Amino acid sequence: MTLSFASASNPSLPLHVIAQPQLESWLADQSDAVRAWVENSGFTAGLGQTLLIPNADGAPSMALAGYGKPAGRARKRFPLAAAAEALPKGTYHIASGLPDDVVETECLGWLLTGYSFDRYASQSAAKARLVAPDGVNATRLEVLAKAEALIRDLVNNPASDMGPDQLQAASEALAQEFGASCSVIAGDDLLDQNFPMIHTVGRAAAQAPRLIEMNWGNAGPKLTLVGKGVCFDTGGLNLKPGASMGLMKKDMGGAANVLGLARMIMALNLPLQLRVLIPAVENSVAGNAFRPGDILTSRKGLTVEINNTDAEGRLVLADALTLADEGQPDLVISMATLTGAARVAVGTDLAPFYTNDDGVADALARGARQAADPVWRMPFHEPYEGMIEPGIADLDNAPAGGFAGSITAALFLRRFVGDNRYMHFDIFSWQRSKEPGRSKGGLGQGPRALLAALPEMLNL
Repeated sequence: MTLSFASASNPSLPLHVIAQPQLESWLADQSDAVRAWVENSGFTAGLGQTLLIPNADGAPSMALAGYGKPAGRARKRFPLAAAAEALPKGTYHIASGLPDDVVETECLGWLLTGYSFDRYASQSAAKARLVAPDGVNATRLEVLAKAEALIRDLVNNPASDMGPDQLQAASEALAQEFGASCSVIAGDDLLDQNFPMIHTVGRAAAQAPRLIEMNWGNAGPKLTLVGKGVCFDTGGLNLKPGASMGLMKKDMGGAANVLGLARMIMALNLPLQLRVLIPAVENSVAGNAFRPGDILTSRKGLTVEINNTDAEGRLVLADALTLADEGQPDLVISMATLTGAARVAVGTDLAPFYTNDDGVADALARGARQAADPVWRMPFHEPYEGMIEPGIADLDNAPAGGFAGSITAALFLRRFVGDNRYMHFDIFSWQRSKEPGRSKGGLGQGPRALLAALPEMLNL
């Protein structure tokens, strides 16, 4: 994969980005030969169209990238990436036409066209390289692209090669790369150190359940990230049907996304104290699997009635969030592929989030627009609190009725974070079909928006 900009010292071809309404005026400033070539080629500056224009010797002298119309661009996250994917192999520099207010976003999209998941079979990726335009923070964009590639790789790997063992190894490798510490509590040690729900959910799997902890930085505000690391989810004894189980390798997408965000923070050396907590398990079926009707006692001491073993993510997150709360951080953020109800509410392209702090929500909304990483705030709706209180225990892991499933899951998690400022993301972490700059498969949702917002959230 090539996820970096080309050196400005190497020869590059000028690339003119042309929106359809500007094509006629651009052509008016060109030579007769150029106008004739463009008109005879059928180039209309449609979104994703490309054209090489030769000089008198037949060698390319410039390239054109169609930028379409505003309505068409509004439907794409990275409109220029459509052209980047279509350009022939080579090195290009932006000569004209790319608006200043989108140049960083479009350059990131270009870098992401270089991603491919080729661990098991050769996969094609765009071969066109871009010289970073003047004024662009090339180092930051390369950090974002590499973090996105980490997220996609982790999610794309099948559970046969991305179980709790491998998720631990990936966390340890990331920690080693940036000089962070990494520790693990695994197997029955989870019971000895009071993480009973992480142990219960993962005890039926061949690979032992565990809590992975990474720490980095020794000054500044304290940020704790908690990511759901369910490396495969059969549904447990409430077994999923085959169609619903097919994508469950991505049920560790929360862990992948917090690791991607952690990579950004460490690579950019943000002045904060970072803690990452990942409960890594596989929700399997065996004789010692937990059962519907069981009542579990959490690390916090709250009891939980199990009405569906397929609502396991909130159980492992609860123990990890309790540990996060004990550290009295300035901000706690959890990320999880938690509920299908979130997809019903906002679809797969938006990352819904919950927070108990309006200032944090406003900062995130601004960061999301800046980072082309769309989010949508959902409510901690207090009147629904009774839905997660079954009577026989303090909490119900799967309230009956089927309504407000994402909200009740978020309310469940909030019970474990005390008075800390808290954000919870209920993400999909999967691109269902290829789009410019976004290959089909694993996807980061929320980390870029959070990175853009962290300076305001934490007064960095």
